[in-house]
Amino acid sequence: MLPPVPAILLTVNGRPGDPDEISVLWTFVVSGDPPQIGVSAAFEHQARELLEIHDEFVLNVPLASMVEAFDTVDMNSGRVADKFELSGLTRGAATSVDAPTVEESPIHCECRMIDSLEVPPERKLFLAEVVATTAVAGAVDDAGRLIVPDVDFFGMTAGSGEHYTMGRRVGNIGMTVGRTDIKY
Repeated sequence: MLPPVPAILLTVNGRPGDPDEISVLWTFVVSGDPPQIGVSAAFEHQARELLEIHDEFVLNVPLASMVEAFDTVDMNSGRVADKFELSGLTRGAATSVDAPTVEESPIHCECRMIDSLEVPPERKLFLAEVVATTAVAGAVDDAGRLIVPDVDFFGMTAGSGEHYTMGRRVGNIGMTVGRTDIKY
């Protein structure tokens, strides 16, 4: 049982003639400097196949108001329908990588693959460098830090399948030694 992890919509190009893919994958931080992330896809996920074809993708951070569209994406296969159309989400374009974005998301982390690892019995981890990040006004301060209380982010739990919002600050990295400058 782990507390909620950030809800993320991963977008990646489709195959020629197929729609682009939006998927819900487990996502985690690998490093803060340089910024690197990991995503985990089951072997049966269409996103896994597309990540193996395309080395670039976008992590789109949704808002709690998008939870129904998020669940629609999560509960449907891109093999059956275009998940942008099905969920009502708007396809956008990344600034630095060749991949779509979800326009309704206030934050887009554009990623380029650096490695992958098969994890038996049924998953593959993809490790990527974050090469660009865009955020709408009000999601970050002048220093580029998230303003979590002002943006209604949500997370999902692995043990219960529930979604929870985030927002109340309870401390910071380095607080026990009087530091406020650590940003990873």
